[in-house]
Amino acid sequence: MKTRDKILLTSLELFNERGERNITTNHIAAHLAISPGNLYYHFRNKSDIIYEIFQEYEKLVDYYLDIPEDRAINLEDLTFYLESVFDGLWSYRFFHRDLEYLLDSDPRLRQDYRGFTNRCLAAIDRIFGKLADGGIIAPQLDELRSAMSLNVWLVITNWMAFLKTAHAADESASLTLTELKQGIYQVLTLELPYLTPEYRERVMALREKYRPSFPDTSESSGCRESAAREVG
Repeated sequence: MKTRDKILLTSLELFNERGERNITTNHIAAHLAISPGNLYYHFRNKSDIIYEIFQEYEKLVDYYLDIPEDRAINLEDLTFYLESVFDGLWSYRFFHRDLEYLLDSDPRLRQDYRGFTNRCLAAIDRIFGKLADGGIIAPQLDELRSAMSLNVWLVITNWMAFLKTAHAADESASLTLTELKQGIYQVLTLELPYLTPEYRERVMALREKYRPSFPDTSESSGCRESAAREVG
């Protein structure tokens, strides 16, 4: 592996494990057993490292959300999209842990993230359209589908912050991938009012696999399900 690639990989690992603000370029160089000068030969500063890591993350999510144009999508496709997006969140979790600070620190990153968000929203919108084509959800007006897409994006991008604040049982406890993927339960909950009768039971069974483990989930989800039944 080339030194440049090693720097990116090591930086990502350290940022995820210890937090980006706690890691300097000297930490990265020491971890790799290279001189700071060698690191600066490849990257001018830490911001450049973060920016290139984001570009890798961006490409990964774009690849995951490559929606087929020639067919509807099924529940297996939906599961793949959700699992893949949350896997990406996990692999680059430092970024969403400190998103506002990172975007404020680098105008390039802020501009690119805006475009990234718009592409993700468009992909989610297409997924909803394809789900309707497949008979999994009822067709929706463009305005409602756009609102649904935004709500899904908000859940995905803020789920980690929610876990680290509202439901952190122990401040020293580390977030796990299993806990992060429990956000899929919340995403599928947003779709409940729009499910067709033919697919409702299957989606409910899929959703149950990701039920969050924190207290009072049953009560809150019961209220949501009751409201969803009224809407349906």
